[in-house]
Amino acid sequence: MNTVAQPDFIPGHSGNLFILYFPPNRARDKHKGVLFFPPFAEELNKSRRMVALQARRCAELGYGVLLLDLYGTGDSSGDFGQAHWSQWRQDMLAGVTWLLDHGARKVDFWGLRTGALLALDVARELESADILDHILLWNPVLKGQVFVTQFLRLRMAADLANSAGGVDTQQLRAALQQGESVEVAGYDLAPELVLPMEALDLQVLPPRPGVRVDWFELAGENRPISPASAKLVEAWRATDVDVDIHQVVGDAFWSTPEITLAPDLLDATTQALGRV
Repeated sequence: MNTVAQPDFIPGHSGNLFILYFPPNRARDKHKGVLFFPPFAEELNKSRRMVALQARRCAELGYGVLLLDLYGTGDSSGDFGQAHWSQWRQDMLAGVTWLLDHGARKVDFWGLRTGALLALDVARELESADILDHILLWNPVLKGQVFVTQFLRLRMAADLANSAGGVDTQQLRAALQQGESVEVAGYDLAPELVLPMEALDLQVLPPRPGVRVDWFELAGENRPISPASAKLVEAWRATDVDVDIHQVVGDAFWSTPEITLAPDLLDATTQALGRV
């Protein structure tokens, strides 16, 4: 049976949030919800097709899956330039509450790219609650600082292409640290969004012991997981975090010029969820 997504709006920290809910197609012994933590800016737009396909597969396994547009993104209230990291944290917690109010006893977190940083940041809010015991990570960004630097370079590249001279990443960071917003790739970035994200590092954000992590990394055929990811996973394992690494062949669909699918990633994720 093909799951029909149910659109709705729920109240968020600063305004209404658009959601798509994929109800479970069959009952599970222990009903669980899955909350998706989206990637940043244009990466989300490139990923929506993959995410919807995976959400339907999760629903077929008996999970209720919630996709949520963060404040200032998609069809939710606000403009991107008004978004703050603290708002996004609260928006995702609102998603947890919504799933619990709609029958879930547990909520799995599923993060793509910077969504992994947000998921692990929000997980700290739930450490005292018996809600989260499984996290799915798709090609997680390891360090917010590295990602922000790469994103700011898009402004430099655009300036050079337009022969505009432009500014470098240090100047853009200085503007943010002085409380100014900056524009990059058509997105207005508030310092209250960028600076907290930049400070996050998965190295020091391990989930609590008892939470199982399925870590998926796309790469070319016969290529190992990146050394940085391997090092971080070993550090997590040293703190008694149960991490399974899944190396999957496929394209980086969040950054390809055209909308791209990674069927092997869908299969691997579905198989990992089916074991729970």
